[in-house]
Amino acid sequence: MDTHGFYRRPLPSQLIAFSSLEGRQIFTEALTLGGMDSYFALAEQFHTQSEPAYCGLGTLVVVLNALSIDPGRIWKGLWRWYSEEILDCCLQLRAIKERGMTFDQFVCLGRCNGAKVEAYRYDNTTIEAFREAIEQAARSPEGFHMVVSYSREVLGQTGDGHFSPIGGYHRKRDLVLIMDVARFKYPSHWVPLSLLWDALAPLDPATGKPRGYILLSKEDDFRSHSSPTCTDFLANKQLNILETYMNISQPF
Repeated sequence: MDTHGFYRRPLPSQLIAFSSLEGRQIFTEALTLGGMDSYFALAEQFHTQSEPAYCGLGTLVVVLNALSIDPGRIWKGLWRWYSEEILDCCLQLRAIKERGMTFDQFVCLGRCNGAKVEAYRYDNTTIEAFREAIEQAARSPEGFHMVVSYSREVLGQTGDGHFSPIGGYHRKRDLVLIMDVARFKYPSHWVPLSLLWDALAPLDPATGKPRGYILLSKEDDFRSHSSPTCTDFLANKQLNILETYMNISQPF
């Protein structure tokens, strides 16, 4: 048996594990304050990214399924469902597996897979707007979620760029719940909002630009709002299910 490698990482002291006694108390208080409404749809669809560099894909799968968006493509059997291996419209999966993805690539993937996307980099927004967006997302029971693209290093964690969804907000303590999709490395945790804001600032070496946050909701007619690249992809990936499939009984 190969025992080399790592089994998780200790959570830095300034972060509070979601499942700890304090983390559960914060959850209870935030729930009472109305800051956990978006958590439940995300929790229903939450999963661990399947590759070390798939944090963007893993995050997007959680959010797209939480938004109840129909991918218009077969996943397995007769079922249409989002999984990481079908999110290939803006970047080839092998490239993501090697290098991960950038902020703009995440935005493209969100749009070409049926989400209305609003993206805000650190240098074109404010901490006040960030806090307002977090509270709005946390209070939305369905149809609206936030993703953060941030530097792990600022949080005292190992590694650097990372994507994860925001699962809740404790308004009185100004704490944000990061639902970390790299569960093999860190658990979901509460982080001070000001510290998370600082983690958006460092430049991504791949782009020379800061990271930021992304708001995703369900787009009624996303094809009319997609970028040309995404629209071209969708035209080539039109759903083509044989009529016989629709007429047979479903064994699953």
